[in-house]
Amino acid sequence: MSALTIFSDSDPSAPIWESRDGEAIAAELKKIDVRFERWQADRELGSNPQPEQVIEAYQREINKLVAEKGYQSWDVISMRPDHEQREALRSKFLSEHTHGEDEVRFFVEGAGLFCLHLNGKIFQILCEKNDLISVPANTRHWFDMGGSPSFTAIRVFDNQEGWVAHFTGDKIADAYPRMGE
Repeated sequence: MSALTIFSDSDPSAPIWESRDGEAIAAELKKIDVRFERWQADRELGSNPQPEQVIEAYQREINKLVAEKGYQSWDVISMRPDHEQREALRSKFLSEHTHGEDEVRFFVEGAGLFCLHLNGKIFQILCEKNDLISVPANTRHWFDMGGSPSFTAIRVFDNQEGWVAHFTGDKIADAYPRMGE
């Protein structure tokens, strides 16, 4: 189940707000210009669906995002516990960074934890199946896919280069709970 936990960026020991209610999560994130919504496929995809099946099932929603925001490209990423680069990728994503564009992800299956650092707070958003999140450009954040990652997600981009990170060098991510902990 999707969840939002908010901490002070100076105290990782005690959450100041928590919810598992999708509407409450969307309302709270809207205050910081983060888009959070739920999508439904127009067909059952099963576990570990192929990229072409995923795009076909969500093409209508993708087209709406493209028309609204002018995004230029999209793809599908899948991560499994046996992926040989999972530890290196997790380590890279766990470092606080920004992007010059919105980071848009839709979870087709599985889960991931987005952690946003802004306004003196840490917003930890557990995204699961059917969750769309759009983190605004230049927002300090990190992503945790867990030690045994298992997810399929659609990634939507403003540019043709895809995922380009600008690492902040801040070690704040090390102080906050990780996925599965």
